[in-house]
Amino acid sequence: MAKELKDLTKSDENYSQWYNDLVVKAGLAENSAVRGCMVIKPYGYAIWEKMHDALDRMFKETGHQNAYFPLFIPKSFFSKEAHHVEGFAKECAVVTHYRLKNDPEGKGVVVDPDAKLEEELIVRPTSETIIWNTYKNWIQSYRDLPILCNQWANVVRWEMRTRLFLRTAEFLWQEGHTA
Repeated sequence: MAKELKDLTKSDENYSQWYNDLVVKAGLAENSAVRGCMVIKPYGYAIWEKMHDALDRMFKETGHQNAYFPLFIPKSFFSKEAHHVEGFAKECAVVTHYRLKNDPEGKGVVVDPDAKLEEELIVRPTSETIIWNTYKNWIQSYRDLPILCNQWANVVRWEMRTRLFLRTAEFLWQEGHTA
């Protein structure tokens, strides 16, 4: 281990590189084949599980219940709340088709042009728009309140500069939504 740490970039020379080197050498995570994404290794994931479990207990003590909302959000939901999404709109991944097919020229697979979605879907950068669209169906009167939901999920934001655990294109996420 001492030899490995000797090869570590010095933090005062390049803090970002030092941090990434440390995460990789500690066996917490590594970059994946998808630009900006990471593979969380077992030791790194065990740390996440400990944080998740501790926070989950705390949330449940306040009456929150876990729920799960879709990964795909209709673009029209974001259009209604454009101000909400403005800060990360450039980082959104958009799904336009629902099927692949074999390339007629035998070069793997291609997007099937006949499988275009009626409405584009945004891969969840955050869940407010889909959650509040759902809540409007759940709340008919004050008797339906409070709603105390928590969601453990992943989100996708096409980050310009990525750093393991700090800024990656896909990351684990917790968000609480109360009404």
